Amino acid sequence: MNKQIFVNLPVKDLERAKTFFGALGFSFNPQFTDANAACMIVSGDIYVMLLTEPFFQSFTRKPVADAHKATEVLVCLSCESRAEVDSLVAKAVAAGGQAPREPQDHGFMYQHGFEDPDGHIWELVHMVDNPPAQA
Repeated sequence: MNKQIFVNLPVKDLERAKTFFGALGFSFNPQFTDANAACMIVSGDIYVMLLTEPFFQSFTRKPVADAHKATEVLVCLSCESRAEVDSLVAKAVAAGGQAPREPQDHGFMYQHGFEDPDGHIWELVHMVDNPPAQA
């Protein structure tokens, strides 16, 4: 059995978050989506649970971080090409997110990213299949 991962993120406005990520092409599993949470499907084994802040708070005694002021997590997704990286960043910006820094080309890896409307940072990477050998 493959392991699955469920990343849980607090959001201030669940409908805004669903609209934002829907604009990036993500869909939601209605079985695990209600007024408090939305289960965003990243792949067959990766899901992001977008939880309203009060619901998120019910899972922890610690204060919920304001992602606009502090970084609580960096979510990194692999992409199939540089074009997919750039396309997702462009869609995120068009949907109300922002690109906090310029793309980085490391030769073996291309990366860029965006912040969603709640301030969560999403890194996007495309890894070269056959990186050059080290000298």
